[in-house]
Amino acid sequence: MRKTRVISIGSAFLGGEHPVLVQSMCATKTVDVTATAKLAEMLKNAGAGLVRVAVDTQKDAEALPAIRENTTARLSVDLHENYRLAELAAPYVEKIRYNPGHLHHGETKVSWQDKVKRLADTAGEHRCALRIGVNCGSLDPARKNDGLPMLASTLEHADFLDSIGFINYCVSLKSSDPAMVIHANEEFSRRRPDVPIHLGLTEAGIPPEAVLKSRAALEPLLVQGIGDTLRVSLTVPNHRKHEEVEAGFMILKNAAAGTIAVPSDLPQHGLNLISCPSCARVENDRFVELAVKIRDAVQFAADFPISIAVMGCRVNGPGETDHADIGVWCGANHVNLKRGTTPLGTYSYEDIVEKIVLEVRRRTTLPS
Repeated sequence: MRKTRVISIGSAFLGGEHPVLVQSMCATKTVDVTATAKLAEMLKNAGAGLVRVAVDTQKDAEALPAIRENTTARLSVDLHENYRLAELAAPYVEKIRYNPGHLHHGETKVSWQDKVKRLADTAGEHRCALRIGVNCGSLDPARKNDGLPMLASTLEHADFLDSIGFINYCVSLKSSDPAMVIHANEEFSRRRPDVPIHLGLTEAGIPPEAVLKSRAALEPLLVQGIGDTLRVSLTVPNHRKHEEVEAGFMILKNAAAGTIAVPSDLPQHGLNLISCPSCARVENDRFVELAVKIRDAVQFAADFPISIAVMGCRVNGPGETDHADIGVWCGANHVNLKRGTTPLGTYSYEDIVEKIVLEVRRRTTLPS
């Protein structure tokens, strides 16, 4: 079985012979200290060994000291465009996740190497771990033409961190396609068997289908000894976030028993609904409700080979929806509709479901 080097995340350890750590993420607004701390504590009590919170603004970062005072959960912070927020967040968390693709969105005159060096220095000063979090919907522009862009970007960043002497890191290679998740993680594990891996199927969708898709992505990897921590990303309201943790432990149990799901277990030619699990960046709390409404409204096309992506915010929404036949990503008051990479307009939360139904009927030639 694969044995990586061991890294520390506060009082927890990843890699080597340590058990796989199950984690989850708060979907509350990070600036809402009471709600975020309460949800973090609930997830910890459900068994989450690490709880992630999104830090998208300075106000999010400034909320972390109070959140830290009100939960005993180990915390990971999810950075996006503003990598400098790590300096405000690091004293209050055990782990920092950055996305290589998002390092190119701001301060374009600063190289990604200088940005990562600053992140590593900050993490080292405060004894935080790092996660190189690569996502197929928000890739490094310089790697988009590589044969397997997720793999190329992850290897590049892992090699760079090693070169500057920072080794307390893990990686993740995530997609909404179970087969892609398996392939990318198998290849990374083959090339860098020493590095701990965080497993996940991003935008798995709404249970119960989302749990089966996550099983199909993660269980075949776990039985190979690939994976040192995992998160099951479900589109559920906050009071049901513990279901992510429960699904994670169920997947570990299945893998240990050898009763695994594989991509062939999934419908190969039918409707595929992709939806993100929501987080603090979601600008309208109606997102989860909207995802469920869309799923229910398009069941008439269940047997047609069509993919619909429902994304909660601007961060991964535009990129993730590029890969779907029909995509929506949600703003505060309007929802953006796309056909592949082509924008079709913005609509209200009240009108968007009807527009999607019409678009599905157009693509499937089903009568209205």
